[in-house]
Amino acid sequence: MDIWDPKKRSAVMARIKSKDTKPELIVRHYLYHRGYRYRKNVKDLPGTPDIVLYKYNIVIFVHGCFWHGHEIDSHIPHSNKSFWEKKITQNKIRDQRNKIKLKELGWHVMTIWECQLKPAVREQTLLEIEYYINHIFLEKFKTPVSTQENFSSLVAEEAETYTTNSQKE
Repeated sequence: MDIWDPKKRSAVMARIKSKDTKPELIVRHYLYHRGYRYRKNVKDLPGTPDIVLYKYNIVIFVHGCFWHGHEIDSHIPHSNKSFWEKKITQNKIRDQRNKIKLKELGWHVMTIWECQLKPAVREQTLLEIEYYINHIFLEKFKTPVSTQENFSSLVAEEAETYTTNSQKE
């Protein structure tokens, strides 16, 4: 049984923000202070990603566990259960569809869950985000170096041969 009447419940639910949530702000502040520049809530991309790193071709969604049906720690309210099951299932389907579209457009997609930003695991999560960003960026410029000959061709000067004093005598 809900503790509020329907009018009060509606007012409470209407105040829940979809932009600039606390988990979003945590990720954005971390990225900004680490030197990453981004755009937020880009409407031209499928799903309006929370954070878009154009330079790295990465989009980041910061999802609330309840609203997006996180399998690990989400729960369905007991009141009006069928409504919430339908709503959350539709959100999950929409999220998956948007991720597929973004990947087809060549974007790398990251999803950060609200529970991954709790104080006990926050630092690890933020470091993993940064690792992933750097990994994707370095993969763009990866050049295969398979043999020593290929490696020596990257040097500006000719290869030198060195002799020791015993070889000179």
